[in-house]
Amino acid sequence: MSIRLYVGNLPKEVDRKELEAVFAVTGDLTSTKVIVDRKTGKCRGFAFVTVPTDELADQIIEQFNGSTFKDTTLKIEKAMPRKGKGDDEAPEAGEVVPSSAPKASRRSGGGGKKSGGGGGGGNNRRSTGGAVVAESSAASAQPDPRWAGELAKLKQLLGAQTTGS
Repeated sequence: MSIRLYVGNLPKEVDRKELEAVFAVTGDLTSTKVIVDRKTGKCRGFAFVTVPTDELADQIIEQFNGSTFKDTTLKIEKAMPRKGKGDDEAPEAGEVVPSSAPKASRRSGGGGKKSGGGGGGGNNRRSTGGAVVAESSAASAQPDPRWAGELAKLKQLLGAQTTGS
């Protein structure tokens, strides 16, 4: 089963071949996709790299997370599963969907103009593309699967402290 990796904090002047060359030293890559701005054609600051195995994904994260690429420090982690392409579920509360993070903060801000008349500036634009982070009650919120094991350990430690006191 192939694993998708989120590669963040990329410079604006990067293309797919440069990114492929960085990760090529670790082995076979299934695909590399640099996310670009539609208007400018420049990198939006992140990309996705798909690798064939979970072991190779862990190796790449260990080797390259925090490393420097074109004067920026890379952030690499396993990507969350795609939502919206055939899935009926909405993203859970607190789940970060990298392509919609800036859009979600604009929508939830509450400030700014409500009507679309004049003014320009560009800050009051609303985008209909991308995933929307759904809000749900705390009772139905699920932990991030990447950290679920660590959360379970923490709960056990806290439970032991409260019963031991």
